[in-house]
Amino acid sequence: MTAAPRELLLSRIRDVPDYPKPGVVFKDITPLLADPEAFGVLTDALARLCAAQGATKIVGLEARGFILGAPVAIRAGLGFIPVRKAGKLPGATLSQAYELEYGTAEIEVHAEDLAPGDRVMVIDDVLATGGTAGAAVELIRRGGADVAGIAVLMELGFLGGRARLEPALRGAPLEALLSL
Repeated sequence: MTAAPRELLLSRIRDVPDYPKPGVVFKDITPLLADPEAFGVLTDALARLCAAQGATKIVGLEARGFILGAPVAIRAGLGFIPVRKAGKLPGATLSQAYELEYGTAEIEVHAEDLAPGDRVMVIDDVLATGGTAGAAVELIRRGGADVAGIAVLMELGFLGGRARLEPALRGAPLEALLSL
C-alpha cells in the first residue's frame, strides 16, 4: 500500500482515550467506515491480499471482521463465513476456546461452510494479542480447509500478537495494512 492510501486510512481512525477502561486507547474505525472513499480503499486493499494468496473463502471475526470481511468477499468474488461467539450460530458448529488476559472465550463456525480444498483468509480490524485469530486458524483447519493467511487493518505490535500467531500460521502470511 502506498503512502497516500495509508495516510487516508490513518486519518480516519480515531483514538478514544480511557475506553473501555482507564489507560486503554481504543482505536475507533467508525469514522473510516463512514467515509466511502476510505472504506473503498480498505476493501480494495484487503481484496488484493486475498487474491494474492489464492483465497477461495473469507472468514470474518465477530464483530468488526464481519463489517470488513463481507464487502471484501463481494469485491473479490469469494464466499464469506462468519466466526461467531459461542452460542450465536444455529445448528452444528465447531467451537474453539482460547485464552484471554483473564479467563477464556470461545468462538464457533458452521462446519459445513468449510471444505477440503478451500483456502481461507481470516479478516479482522485489529490484531492485538492474537487469541481470536489463532482460534479461527484452528477452526479452519479442523473444518478441513487450508489457511491462506490473516489480513487485518491494523496491528498493535506492542501486544505481541504476531509472535504468538506465527507458529499456528505454519508459514501462511499475516498482513497488516497499518502497524501501530
